[in-house]
Amino acid sequence: MSDTLALAKDLIARASVTPEDAGCQDTMIRRLEAIGFRVERLRFGAVDNFWTRRGDQAPLLAFAGHTDVVPTGPLDRWQSDPFTPTERDGMLYGRGAADMKGSLAAMVTACERFVAAHPNHQGSIAFLITSDEEGPSMDGTVKVVEWLEARNEKIDWCLVGEPSSNRVLGDVIKNGRRGSLGGKLRVLGKQGHVAYPHLADNPVHRLAPALAELCALEWDVGNEHFPPTNLQISNIHAGTGADNVIPGEVEVWFNLRFSSEQTEAGIRARIEELLDSHGLRYELQWKLSGHPFLTPAGELVEAVRGAIQEVCGIETELSTSGGTSDGRFIAPTGAQVVELGPLNATIHQIDECVASADLDRLSAIYEGMLTRLLARG
Repeated sequence: MSDTLALAKDLIARASVTPEDAGCQDTMIRRLEAIGFRVERLRFGAVDNFWTRRGDQAPLLAFAGHTDVVPTGPLDRWQSDPFTPTERDGMLYGRGAADMKGSLAAMVTACERFVAAHPNHQGSIAFLITSDEEGPSMDGTVKVVEWLEARNEKIDWCLVGEPSSNRVLGDVIKNGRRGSLGGKLRVLGKQGHVAYPHLADNPVHRLAPALAELCALEWDVGNEHFPPTNLQISNIHAGTGADNVIPGEVEVWFNLRFSSEQTEAGIRARIEELLDSHGLRYELQWKLSGHPFLTPAGELVEAVRGAIQEVCGIETELSTSGGTSDGRFIAPTGAQVVELGPLNATIHQIDECVASADLDRLSAIYEGMLTRLLARG
């Protein structure tokens, strides 16, 4: 069994359902301290994080990731226990195998080999690890970044180990992400009997034309880096549970994944103007999860591309699709940020898995990136 596979199994065996870490970080810390990393444990609220660094010179290359995983779902639907790492037909099964304990193992073993080969490497290597990525993301990476900024410690390059690959390992790397803006809309009416609508005010009826117009809006056509801005309704709730009562209010939750063609302020203004034009009485709460960010072609992108070509023999595609990641907290500091990890086909699913051989190849890609950026000579 390879070192990377063994470490991945060790991490998967720890039931670190968000925000629990379950000892994953201790396991990583022991390995990193053994090769010269200085560790600082950072607990914010109920969340365990750590920052560890080898070297004190620029440039600083940081690996970023999370030890927490999403809940398992019904245990009886798993072919094997989700926290008993199991190999079948060349695949490693277990919660977190792809998202993202396999990547964490590959990061550690890549650094072990790189440091052994280049003990006096250029610059510095760091790890920024949290157990609050799959949860609210309030006491994890965002707090560590604030802590780093307060002491003026700057990341130059950051590799986030999110599962980015689509069909084969390395075919896609994320060099940016769309922004995410959510809204909770509450439209007010007057409750009454369905037989006497003139004595009530049905907020569902009032909202329906506005909602249809909102869903039909064309925000933009995207650009060379980002797909078009998209709005999706995720929840609608109204009524008392009785079929003869006109509801007094209706609540709608929605989310926009927006390109760099939009701004938070512009989106909010356009939606509020639309609602006002329909004469609605409403309350609207906004939640911004992240602004769009983009890392253009440069040292980091080219180093990752070159390592993928060397290990996998393929040309990789740059993409900004998908959900948010903790890269949204790191990119605003000025760091170049890319995401590269295993296939994302089974993440958050029953029987989550990763190809065992891909873990060794992913570790080799990470090592190749380190060599291109930090090896002397």
